[in-house]
Amino acid sequence: MEKSKVLIVGGTGYLGRRLVVACLGQGHETYVLHRPEIGADVDKAQMLLLYKERGAHLIPGSFSDHRSLVDAMKLVDVVICAISGVHIRSHHILLQLKLVDAIKEAGNVKRFFPSEFGTDPAKMEGAMEPGRVTFDDKMMVRRAIQDAKIPYTYVSANCFAGYIVGGLCQPGKIFPSRDHVVLLGDGNQKAIYVDEDDIAMYTIKAMDDPRTLNKTLYLRPPQNILSQREVVQIWEKLIGREIQKSSISKDEFLAAMKGQNYAEQVGMTHYYHVFYEGCLTNFEIGAEGEEASKLYPEINYTTVDQFLKRYL
Repeated sequence: MEKSKVLIVGGTGYLGRRLVVACLGQGHETYVLHRPEIGADVDKAQMLLLYKERGAHLIPGSFSDHRSLVDAMKLVDVVICAISGVHIRSHHILLQLKLVDAIKEAGNVKRFFPSEFGTDPAKMEGAMEPGRVTFDDKMMVRRAIQDAKIPYTYVSANCFAGYIVGGLCQPGKIFPSRDHVVLLGDGNQKAIYVDEDDIAMYTIKAMDDPRTLNKTLYLRPPQNILSQREVVQIWEKLIGREIQKSSISKDEFLAAMKGQNYAEQVGMTHYYHVFYEGCLTNFEIGAEGEEASKLYPEINYTTVDQFLKRYL
């Protein structure tokens, strides 16, 4: 089967750069949307030139220029969007409505992967403010995709390992302490952690797979379904000693959250739902979804143990 031509939007971002590398590595003709808004960001410009050296096509286009987006869509079979939905960086989820309009007008795109890659927003109807804005905006994009009858795949990647595992599941920390860790509640609520390079690989694998068409792809690597306590225990085994532990109750966590700024409150709300309520593991995948490690057992995903060894 001929490999799809792929356009990646947000290709210089945290996940986008990994998607570009995975797409090129799997032999797909890869196009990266090059937005004029990049301005004088030399690092991003150099990244784009590196993609070009590796065989990617740099395509000019802007969310403020509808025609440029339509022209870009006409070049490809698949569109993957990885613009940020993380408020501590930036939150541009609703800009994807412009992509939906362009894809609809172009009329040739066989699959659209919108920027999801976290908690499945369809499972978060009862999410708290202000964190629910992320889920509400993603659901608005989903409705637009389905109203436009655009073929899609949604990727629910759960917890990015770099953001969560590195800090032993503590908000605001990205390096593991050798001395002390704060457990969220009793630390026993299960969550799911996925290495960012694996997220990209599973996404690229799924885009030509008829089994994932118009479905949600859930990334649930079996060895990475762990509680915070289990993550800490893996780290303790690696460093050869037990570290001091304290805990923060649900009420204490919520009280502390109120003292944060808006972006921090959004992130803290997500931590609350994951580590106090278990929102990632409290449901079974139904007919509307597929589980990635079952579809693609050939992918040798990174375990939490392997990920934490990087910090030794």
